[in-house]
Amino acid sequence: MQSTNGVQENIEKIQQLFPDCVTETIDERTGELVRKVDFEKLQQNLSDVIISGREERYQFTWPDKKKAILLANSPVNAALRPCREESVDFDNTQNLYIEGDNLDVLKCLKETYLHKVKMIYIDLPYNTGNDFVYEDDFAESSAEYLANSGQFDEQGNRLVTNTESNGRFHTDWLNMIYPRLKVARDLLADDGVIFISIDDNEQENLKRVCDEIFGESNFVACFIWKSRQNKDNRNITGVSIDSEYILCYSKKSGDRVFKGTERKTEQYKNPDNDPRGPWTSANMVGLATKDARPNLHYNLINPQDGINYGCPEKGWRYDKNSMTKLIESERVLWPDTPQGRPRRKVFLSELSDDNLPGFSSIIENGIFTNTATKEIHALLDGHWFDFPKPSLLVKDFLQQTTLSDSIILDFFSGSATTAHAVMQLNAEDGGNRKFIMVQLPEVTDEKSEAYKTGYKNICEIGKERIRRAGKKIKEDSSLTTQDLDTGFRVLKLDSSNMEDIYYTPKDINQADLFSLVDNVKPDRTAEDLLFQVMLELGATLDSKIATEVVAGKTIYNVADGYLVACFDKNVTDEVVTAIAKMHPLYAVLRDTSMANDSTATNFEQIFKTYSPDTVTKIL
Repeated sequence: MQSTNGVQENIEKIQQLFPDCVTETIDERTGELVRKVDFEKLQQNLSDVIISGREERYQFTWPDKKKAILLANSPVNAALRPCREESVDFDNTQNLYIEGDNLDVLKCLKETYLHKVKMIYIDLPYNTGNDFVYEDDFAESSAEYLANSGQFDEQGNRLVTNTESNGRFHTDWLNMIYPRLKVARDLLADDGVIFISIDDNEQENLKRVCDEIFGESNFVACFIWKSRQNKDNRNITGVSIDSEYILCYSKKSGDRVFKGTERKTEQYKNPDNDPRGPWTSANMVGLATKDARPNLHYNLINPQDGINYGCPEKGWRYDKNSMTKLIESERVLWPDTPQGRPRRKVFLSELSDDNLPGFSSIIENGIFTNTATKEIHALLDGHWFDFPKPSLLVKDFLQQTTLSDSIILDFFSGSATTAHAVMQLNAEDGGNRKFIMVQLPEVTDEKSEAYKTGYKNICEIGKERIRRAGKKIKEDSSLTTQDLDTGFRVLKLDSSNMEDIYYTPKDINQADLFSLVDNVKPDRTAEDLLFQVMLELGATLDSKIATEVVAGKTIYNVADGYLVACFDKNVTDEVVTAIAKMHPLYAVLRDTSMANDSTATNFEQIFKTYSPDTVTKIL
């Protein structure tokens, strides 16, 4: 019902001529983010002299960047609630599958998993114009959080789609990824490494974001993965885009990140009993032409017998001074005839590392996106997920960068490729790596085959893929995988377990006093509270949980006495004494647990008597 926007048409024309002069900014009239002309840049482009203006400096910024940083640092009032019915081997597994907005989940994990994750792999939303983007509210109250929990609308869809017509096309994507990477960095161990899959749309921006968050000096490589087997004819430019990128950063610079391949040392021998130990010979012919490196071109003469070996076409590998030092240190092997080529002794003891580099920055391993599609189709009997990553690709990174007991995190889990890769590698090398998958339960399209088959959201696809992959891995190697952990504990992000009891006197009346006696929400279970306390007190979410019933009350023993808790009501001195005699590091009870005033009074004294070093907490 409106005529065309002449201003926007003109901006598009300017963008065609001067693409660097069009940017994303805030419209002062509406407060919305739109495309506008950077007139200072345009003026400079149209001038043959320097136009004075703001001081030039190197920077990378976008609208709302400061708010994105603030969002990364702000606390979250949320809980991770266990879901036994959707888990596999809940009591024994060390793997986790967490449903919910990954930013809030990462914040929940941050304190307990600080510096504990060895490897992170994420396959980011590629910002193609069709992908959904998480919408983060920068000023969300606790009430709004409850209303907006999970970032869904009433139909279960994410709140924002990001199309190229959106004035904040790059801005929305950057504001989504920045706080998540910032929090994720804190989870990485000091020797940790992160891999991030991306395509051409945001590769440049992602590289600059990662340089800022992880540090330019911690950049390891940008792997170029040939992801497409056949040429793509859809690109109007006539160029088939056959590759994707995998950015890799380490937590700190200076350490070797990739194990590489084992160096073979069979050729190192010591036939002349050299006191410096076993050695092998290396070619000393140079790699440069005479014109390029004239100092490498000279006649090499054996000083002992005067044999002249001349000069090879490309010269020697070392200049005259370096070669003289090698001769003096008896590092040169002289042939018997002038037609031979002198070689250099290389000693086994001089090798700086037992392994050779094992990865090229260009990955052409015959593993493609359609490989992953076939992999999921074979497991789930259908094409339920678009553009997954092959588990073999992720497994190679795991093999190169993790230890046998490492924690691996993927907070854009999708079809759970990373979990599949972890289980497969453990099956092959006997490792006990543990995975943490995090995924927003985005609903599947009602018209899709996945929805019709029964997969109502992406999490259901991911969990079923792990179940079937684990089963298949065990079936394929039944003799060696009996103890393989293919289970996972499911936890779901929700609002806090605790009631909002912080009211001012004017906000409550006499009747409210009775409803505020219990500070725990009525729909929360004892296990909900247990997992909340585990995170608060530093017990990892995969910790072993044993239960014991004393005087009709359930006592939870986490990680062999690290934490002992009871959340039942009417707890007596007998129960408190039983907990104290377990000598836990932490003991936790509910505020309303005590059976009477006498038990409440005796509580501290009981612990002083039986376990004075225990830290007691009241929830």
